[in-house]
Amino acid sequence: MGKAISEWNLLENGDRVLVGISGGKDSYTLLHLLKRFQARAPISFELVAVHLDQVQPGFDSSRIEAYLAELGVEFQIVRKDTYSLVVEKLEEGQTTCSLCSRYRRGILYNEAEKLGCNKLALGHHREDALETLLMNMFFSGRTAGMPAIYKTEDERFDVIRPMIYVAEGDIKKFAELMNFPIEPCTVCNGTERDQIGKLIDDLAERNPKIRGNLLQAMQNVVPSHLLDQDLG
Repeated sequence: MGKAISEWNLLENGDRVLVGISGGKDSYTLLHLLKRFQARAPISFELVAVHLDQVQPGFDSSRIEAYLAELGVEFQIVRKDTYSLVVEKLEEGQTTCSLCSRYRRGILYNEAEKLGCNKLALGHHREDALETLLMNMFFSGRTAGMPAIYKTEDERFDVIRPMIYVAEGDIKKFAELMNFPIEPCTVCNGTERDQIGKLIDDLAERNPKIRGNLLQAMQNVVPSHLLDQDLG
């Protein structure tokens, strides 16, 4: 994580960072590592943890709230019934992920403004970036992945992904050691992302370097060897 922060200048002196907490292993790990980094960094920045309770049936946010209170970080629990909105608008056979994520982002942007934050930190890791790259190529016909940092369309905030180089397997082990109170989202199952994840797993069984090579490929682009005429 420190490598990504340094290479992409993800954190700067005076930043106030909203850390999105979903209740899964990734966001808990991100918050924990950022808190540790905050204590030893040569710069000063603030962290605000925000959990969006989407009123999903069977989802209990009380454990998340209790953990954040015990951790001693500034936090907010925001309850918005986006689950019903997503279910109402989706047609049969569609997955919830895309629409759900758009609702989440909009709400987090508004919360960031209310809380005086200039950056939003998300818990995406290496596998998320690789899966997004292949999903865009296979299903959308675009060569695009997940950047370590980008500015929102309205240019109000920078969205940062400090764990973009971190292997999901390492996060799983860390979350188990820390015994985080995991409350996973169970709405999205059998998605295209799951298919791509399995494809990468299958390839990695034959070539353990697959994940590292894919990440390196995202950092080693040769525009002249592609077919986009706008690249010159």
